[in-house]
Amino acid sequence: MRANRGIPRDLEEDGKHLKEGQSAFQRKGDVMVQVRKDKRLVRMISTIRDATIVNTGQKDRKTNMEIKKPYAVVHYNKFMKGIDRADQYLSYYSVLRKTVKWSKKVVLYLLKCALFNTFFVYRTLNTNKKVKYKNFLHKVGRSWIAEAQN
Repeated sequence: MRANRGIPRDLEEDGKHLKEGQSAFQRKGDVMVQVRKDKRLVRMISTIRDATIVNTGQKDRKTNMEIKKPYAVVHYNKFMKGIDRADQYLSYYSVLRKTVKWSKKVVLYLLKCALFNTFFVYRTLNTNKKVKYKNFLHKVGRSWIAEAQN
């Protein structure tokens, strides 16, 4: 979370005094806010995770020591890879233009998401074929044009 999103002031102050690898947290009811000092201060908020520090299974290249992170970060990284990858693919070939109305932008974005999901399913089912996203979009576009001409 960003620092200006209502993080407790004393927790933010504690975070400034942490050494690399240390963390501090506060809990109020079901909500837990945690700060951790890595290369910079990382702020987390969670209602389902606790403040435990777990091994990531990786080792630091320089010190050869186990890398430990808060469980909330490990869990986030585990499940957000697909979302980040989808956003990455969707950014490659943008169809949005400044002159398009917001409703058309929404429809075009949903169409892009549907095309990416189709590409992902196609690639998953056809593991023996290495199809690139751009080529897949070209094939779909050509098939739509051929269908429209009939």
